[in-house]
Amino acid sequence: MRTGVRLGVDVGSVRIGVARSDLHGMLATPVETVQRGRGDVERVRALASELDAIEIIVGLPLALSGRETASTDDARAFALTLAEHGIPVRLVDERLSTVSANAAIRASGKSQKQSRPVIDQVAAVIILQHALDHERAGVSLPGTLVIPDEGL
Repeated sequence: MRTGVRLGVDVGSVRIGVARSDLHGMLATPVETVQRGRGDVERVRALASELDAIEIIVGLPLALSGRETASTDDARAFALTLAEHGIPVRLVDERLSTVSANAAIRASGKSQKQSRPVIDQVAAVIILQHALDHERAGVSLPGTLVIPDEGL
């Protein structure tokens, strides 16, 4: 298992959830919810820099069937923009992460309205934790590396 902080990102159409790992890549925790729009990529890059992240894990939303959707294209474009500035970016399948995040928040007793500010962070935690667990299993690095020169 590599050492170093990883950033997890759940790209939504309105908000972007951000999570981070500890230095040893064991546990993901929420960081921030970034509003989508002007300055969103710069804010995620700034967080990665502040935390000395060794890579950014971006959730890739696929349909349950595995087909790509408009959200898939949006996440790929966001990941490509992040990757153009030097920090490694990996795309990881995030099917059901938001569903799991909603279920976890409901189980904690919070309403959907109360959870709106943090739901994206919880989804980012789930995405990042999945990637950390995959890497810790020793099979391979999680997801697919985004290579700016080749596009997606």
